[in-house]
Amino acid sequence: MVSESNLHNISWLSGKRPYQFFGPCSAESIDQLRTTAAGIKEHFSDVIFRAGIWKPRTRPNTFEGVGEEGLKWLVDIREEFGFKVTTEVASPAHVEACLKAGIDVLWIGARTTVNPFSVQAIADALEGVDVPVFVKNPLNPDVSLWSGAVERIAKAGISKLGAIHRGFHLADNKPYRNAPSWDLAVQFKTDHPEIPLICDVSHITGNPVLIPHVAQRSFDLDMDGLMVETHCNPEKALSDAQQQIIPDALREMWGNLIFKSAESKNEAFQTQLDLLRAKIDRIDDSLVELLAQRMNISEEIGLYKKQNKVTILQLQRWQEILERNLKSGNTLNLSEKFITSLYHSIHEESIDKQTNS
Repeated sequence: MVSESNLHNISWLSGKRPYQFFGPCSAESIDQLRTTAAGIKEHFSDVIFRAGIWKPRTRPNTFEGVGEEGLKWLVDIREEFGFKVTTEVASPAHVEACLKAGIDVLWIGARTTVNPFSVQAIADALEGVDVPVFVKNPLNPDVSLWSGAVERIAKAGISKLGAIHRGFHLADNKPYRNAPSWDLAVQFKTDHPEIPLICDVSHITGNPVLIPHVAQRSFDLDMDGLMVETHCNPEKALSDAQQQIIPDALREMWGNLIFKSAESKNEAFQTQLDLLRAKIDRIDDSLVELLAQRMNISEEIGLYKKQNKVTILQLQRWQEILERNLKSGNTLNLSEKFITSLYHSIHEESIDKQTNS
C-alpha cells in the first residue's frame, strides 16, 4: 500500500477533487486536439487532458493511433491551454517515449493490466522516476489482478499512484459496454483507501445517454473524479465514435451532477446517523450468530450423510431452499439478485462445512 497520509491527496494533479480527465479517445491530429481542448477550456480550467497515442485494437487494419508524433501534440496542448496531459502506455518503449517527451501523467489500460508480465515490464521501465501512474481495472472481474498491478507499480518506487474504474467485460454487459460491477470497485476502494479512484464513464457506458447516470453513481460511491472521452466532432472520430461527447455536452452533464461529501458537520444529522448505524450493528451481530448456528447444523447434516453414504449435494433440496427464499425476499422487497447471491454464498459455505465434517 501507498502511505495512508496520501489519502485523497493528489495535489500533484491539477486543481481540487473531483478530478477531471477529459479529452478524445485518440489523438488524430493537432487541429483535432486543439479544437477539442479549446472547447473544454471554455468550461473547465483544471483538467488533465487525455488522448490515446497508441491504441490497442481488437482487430488489425483499424486505427491504432498516431504513435510518438502525438506526444509532441500533447505537449503543445499543455503549453497552449495550461492543461496537464496524459496518455496510455502498454510497453517499456511507450514509457520511455512519454518520459522523454515530458508527459505529465501515464495510465495503464485494461488490456495491459490483465497481463502481469506486461505490467512488470512497465514497472521495471519506471524505476528511478516518479511520474504519476493510474492503473485501469483488468477486462475480467478480478480485483486481485487489479491490486497486483497497482502493487507492482508501487514497488518500482512510484508514489503518485491512482486507479481507474472502467467496468468489466462479462458475458452480458447490457445496457452498458462494460458492466460497472460497482461492488468490485467498492472492494478495490476498501482494499486501497489511500489510492484515488477515477471512474471512466465512457468505457463503462459506451453510450453518451448513460453517462450522467453512471457519473452520478460514481460520485455517490465517493470516487475521486471522472474520465470522459470528449471530442470536437464525435461522428468523425477514428476510434470509439459512439461513446464520445462534445465539450458543450460535457459541461451540461457536469453541471447537473450532485456532489456529496463523505462527512457532514451537521450535528443533528450525525447523531441520527450514529443511531441508525448502531441498529445496523446490532442486526449484523444477530445475522452472524444465526449464520454460525446454521453452519453448525450443516456440519451435523454432513456427518449424518457421511455415516449413511449419502452425497453432500442434494440438488432438489437446494432448489427448494432457493425458491422458498426468493419468494420470501420478493414479499419483503429484497431483490432476486441479492437473495440469489446471498444463498449461493450460504450454500457454498454449507457444502464446505459438510465436506469437512
